[in-house]
Amino acid sequence: MLKLDFHPAGRHFLQIPGPSPVPDRILRAMSYPTIDHRGPEFGALGLQVLNGIKKIFKTEQPVVIYPASGTGAWEAALVNTLSPGDDVLMYETGHFATLWKKMAEALGLQPEFLGLPGIEGWRRGVQPDLIEARLRQDGAHQIKAVCVVHNETSTGVTSDIAAVRKAIDAAGHPALLLVDTISGLASADYRHDEWGVDVTVSGSQKGLMLPPGISFNAVSKKALEASKTAKLPKAFWGWTEIIEMNATGYWPYTPNTNLLYGLAEALDMILGEGLDNTFARHQRLAHACRQAVRAWGLEIQCADPAVYSPVLTGVMVPEDFDADQIRKTIYEHFDMSLGTGLGKMKGRMFRIGHLGEANDLTLMATLAGCEMGLKLAGVPLAGSGVLAAMEVLGAQKVKPALKAA
Repeated sequence: MLKLDFHPAGRHFLQIPGPSPVPDRILRAMSYPTIDHRGPEFGALGLQVLNGIKKIFKTEQPVVIYPASGTGAWEAALVNTLSPGDDVLMYETGHFATLWKKMAEALGLQPEFLGLPGIEGWRRGVQPDLIEARLRQDGAHQIKAVCVVHNETSTGVTSDIAAVRKAIDAAGHPALLLVDTISGLASADYRHDEWGVDVTVSGSQKGLMLPPGISFNAVSKKALEASKTAKLPKAFWGWTEIIEMNATGYWPYTPNTNLLYGLAEALDMILGEGLDNTFARHQRLAHACRQAVRAWGLEIQCADPAVYSPVLTGVMVPEDFDADQIRKTIYEHFDMSLGTGLGKMKGRMFRIGHLGEANDLTLMATLAGCEMGLKLAGVPLAGSGVLAAMEVLGAQKVKPALKAA
């Protein structure tokens, strides 16, 4: 076994915006003995998770489950719907939108990056009016798909997907709508069918509270039709054979059996709490976290309060400080991991994750670690973010404690 020199007491605080901490219930489920993926017990498990995951995406259409990371599901969304040389309109909201564009280029597509200039584009959500205007210019309908990120993990911005669909429809354009909600699913409200999304991409390691290794494509009827004429090479990623075999709970290859046990447990946990309750919990924790950042006198990465993410909060540090050095200080002193700034935001901000199984005390401990670490790093703070967050979380109505007799 690999031996590490670093053995602090207690559990490590994993407060990055994914992978999120895996609850003990899910870890226990994943420890079940591996079963025959062609036997009857597995078929029942397959049908259970395939039907349950539809409720999380809010869809009646197929959801394809891959033994892969979210990056694999990005590729699956593109290769199943598009052909070499196709024009694709992709909106720049941050690092992960940028990576999806790079993948499109590598696959032989012709992506056009749309967005606000410079850092401003990484501090705001998708601007549907820009998409509508660009599609109106495309009278020949050369653009075959519009790709946007729902919850941009690198910035803490959650875009309005329903408004994007309205923009496409207002332009009278037939382009498919492909959406990445890898970090949004099961943490932020998402409605695949109601919002008219054609392919939704997601992964297991965020709001679903699983380790990395499962990814998803929720697929509309329009996307399935497009897949019949799409010419990009695909074999492992192809929807047709997978969906056919999924009808009886099986896959055309060896699936990740024990992660599917974990997925079944995660679905029980989320649906048991209730999706609306899950979303409300995330919003409440996010609000408390943002109040803490304001009390510190620091700036929130997302510049538009209308699209604040319930999944994470990006914290800008003063210009004469290195955010990664602050993260290092916090890690070394308090055994807590925070998300780094990515791409254009490298060294300028850090990210606090408050997703998955997070609760009030999880957030309070996280903010205490951040506040102590910021002070140790010499960052001047206007006030206590811990106290500000306590005011938010302590404001809920609770029954008064009974007095002792």
